[in-house]
Amino acid sequence: MSRSEYETAARAAIAADDMDAFFDAYLQAYQTETDKYVWGAVSDMARVLPDETSERLARVCAAAAPAASEHIRHGIKYLQGSIVPSKYKTAVLDAIAADDMDGLCTALVRAHQIVESSHLAADNVVLWHALFAKVRELPTETVERLARACAVAFPTASEREQHSLLLLASTIAPTLPILVEERRAVLETLSNHHGRLSLFAIDSSLALAELASGRILSPEVVAVYRRGACERYLDSRVAEVARQCPEPVVNVGEQWADRALELACSSPGWHDLLAFAITATMGRPNAKWEKTGRALLAKVDSFDEKVLSLLELVGRPRTLPLRHRLAEDPGLNDEYDPFNANAVRGLLWLLTYRPPQPTTARILGGLVETSLRKIKGLGPRNPKMANAGVYALSQVSGEAALGELARLAATVTYKGTLKLINAALETKAHALGLTRTQIEEMAVPTYGLTSVGTAEFAFDAASATVTVEGTKAVLCWFTSKPVKSVPASVKRDHAEELKELEATAKDIGKMLTAQVERLDRQFLERRTWDYPSWREFYIDHPLVGTIARRLLWTVDGVTCGYAAGALRDVADNPVGGDVVELWHPLGRSTEEILAWREWLECKNIRQPFKQAHREVYLLTDAERDSGTYSNRFAAHILRQHQFHALAAVRGWRNKLLLDADTSVPPPTRELPQWGVRAEYWVEGDRGDVDTTESGSYLRLRTDQVRFYPIDASQNFANSAFHGGFHGSAEPLPLSDVPGLVLSEVLRDVDLFVGVASIGNDPTWYDGGPNGRFANYWTNYSFGDLNQTAQTRRDLLTRLLPRLAIGHQCTVEDRFLHVRGTKHAYRIHLGSGNVLIDPHNRYLCIVPSARTTEPDSFLPFDGDRMLSVILSKALLLANDTKITDPTILSQLP
Repeated sequence: MSRSEYETAARAAIAADDMDAFFDAYLQAYQTETDKYVWGAVSDMARVLPDETSERLARVCAAAAPAASEHIRHGIKYLQGSIVPSKYKTAVLDAIAADDMDGLCTALVRAHQIVESSHLAADNVVLWHALFAKVRELPTETVERLARACAVAFPTASEREQHSLLLLASTIAPTLPILVEERRAVLETLSNHHGRLSLFAIDSSLALAELASGRILSPEVVAVYRRGACERYLDSRVAEVARQCPEPVVNVGEQWADRALELACSSPGWHDLLAFAITATMGRPNAKWEKTGRALLAKVDSFDEKVLSLLELVGRPRTLPLRHRLAEDPGLNDEYDPFNANAVRGLLWLLTYRPPQPTTARILGGLVETSLRKIKGLGPRNPKMANAGVYALSQVSGEAALGELARLAATVTYKGTLKLINAALETKAHALGLTRTQIEEMAVPTYGLTSVGTAEFAFDAASATVTVEGTKAVLCWFTSKPVKSVPASVKRDHAEELKELEATAKDIGKMLTAQVERLDRQFLERRTWDYPSWREFYIDHPLVGTIARRLLWTVDGVTCGYAAGALRDVADNPVGGDVVELWHPLGRSTEEILAWREWLECKNIRQPFKQAHREVYLLTDAERDSGTYSNRFAAHILRQHQFHALAAVRGWRNKLLLDADTSVPPPTRELPQWGVRAEYWVEGDRGDVDTTESGSYLRLRTDQVRFYPIDASQNFANSAFHGGFHGSAEPLPLSDVPGLVLSEVLRDVDLFVGVASIGNDPTWYDGGPNGRFANYWTNYSFGDLNQTAQTRRDLLTRLLPRLAIGHQCTVEDRFLHVRGTKHAYRIHLGSGNVLIDPHNRYLCIVPSARTTEPDSFLPFDGDRMLSVILSKALLLANDTKITDPTILSQLP
């Protein structure tokens, strides 16, 4: 039998008032294997039987149950649950029987109120739908009288009852001109909502009624339903509303989309192109999509210029701010509109069918970064969009696109997108017959720099210079003399060139940061260069040269740096040769290292990262005794998300630990050049189960550092981390780990602890939540110095005589002592936390996001704690000038 035949048999039994026949029809439907849902439909018919009929059906069920099999008894029990008497069911059926539309209206409103107040209790919901289905089966004339009864009752009804009346009228008579203005007013309340939980409060029947009547919804309301239709747990009626709203082609409320709608209004070609771009929902464009896209591209003017201007606006603040659907959802207005996101992907794909413009690569790279910006409570803003940007870059020809990919490879940490970037670079390298490393070197653009770190641009009578200082590009303006701001003639006559120049200066800064990160990771790459190539891609490269000339290298084994226009050894003799390597202090004598530090300081060379002052981690006696693991960085408490971000930057693979995890791997760094994998064992701090909304731990507890062969099986821990990590692989003896690998891996781990430890937070002197970390915070804040802090101590000892406050400061043991006018202070060289002498009273000073640079030369970039310590020293040495009320309240 088909579904309709089962249902017809059941209806016939009801019409004949034969409950034995209905019971038989139900059992047949229950036992059929052709349609697993039909028995539920038949049982729903029983829900709306009159009470007297229900009682007779209940007696039939009770009589049949004892002799039935267990399977049949289960079905009978379900049917019995469907015929429980209900007051509101009786009221509805009685009103239908009496043809009393006012009474039916009142009974249905009452029933709907019960359903809504019962928090979607399953039985009430099913009964409501069954009753509603019965009402909709009434003759058309009767339904229209019921709808008019709803309109009559509406003005005097309560707000909740009006909601039920609107739903009732909109559902049973959607095309009648009844309560139209009231319905539209309710729908308009959605206009500034996102579309998720908001749509639960307003039934989609209201919107469907408007559409069925031939009216359109406002663009703002259409956007809400489209966003709702993009949700993972899709409501079919929400999707139906979205499907019936083809206009506007993209959702209003985002800067780029509003501009795109202006284009669509002015040009049918653009309208069709945007409507087509929305269809970019697959992973990659297929041949059919490409064919259609190319045909539509031929119908629009100035596509490249206009689409690039649109893409520049993606991610800008919304023109229509959305209300928070939940109080704890602060990132709502930072999210991309999920419906519009498909259109952006489509535009990115279409862009790859056109020749690249000078700004194409920059705009695509910026879009990737904007799309990966993290939003609190959500994570990366829109990885799918970022991936589409990477795809577009991989398809665009030219050095600029290659350079953007290389830059993104050094800065992007989101694993999925980084994987695509690496694949794109590998593909391009393979096509050119180069290695991945070679193509990353070749891909670095010069950005118009005509010599290492400088360029000059003419604008009629005015000119500008771009000069690289550290990791920034500084733009200076000149007329007949230096001027502080952009000359008015340049703003007036060269607006486009000015915009391009300012964008180039920003690009230079981004690329310099990426190249510093890349070079800092070269120590473990085992990379060597032939001298001519190295000069071309490093020391003489207009951009990379500003970094390479501040580093130390070895040429044919001779250590050298760049000074006075040439490579020179520590005695300033010129150096040349054939094979070049990046210098590392491991294995160098103390005398050599100190000599090079002095050489750099004498020549005022500030290294882009620690090289001459780089920490070296040698195997300790304790590690020789333990054999296969290092406890040097165990028993620390780290902020998980800060650790996670740092680990990604340093090339570690890490997974955020969740309270719901059942099996988790440790953070690992793979070093294929050495055939080694390093692991840093950490576990979630389960003390009070401090987690984020998504369930990830706020803090981690640290344990051992281990090394394994790179192809060894992965270790895992269970959700409670009982017994640590387990696996079948045998760890490598630490004595077998190459010294450079051991040193650089432990340096990474030292960095994680030094930056992410809660001991660095001056506001945690109370021990954090419930004081649980009081002992750890105290021990870390004022305890022994790690390797990084010891390097900092040595540097400060040499630096103090050159500082204006040097006569007020001394370095002793773990502290920088500062003599102020009111008190004497001690600043810990590891945590930066402060004690007031002589009673060791704690002084809480929270550093600002932008620390003050000292008035003296620093030999390297990248040690923010050093800047924090010097900033606090400057403040405390002049403690009579402190104006911060929080600090003053602690200084009686």
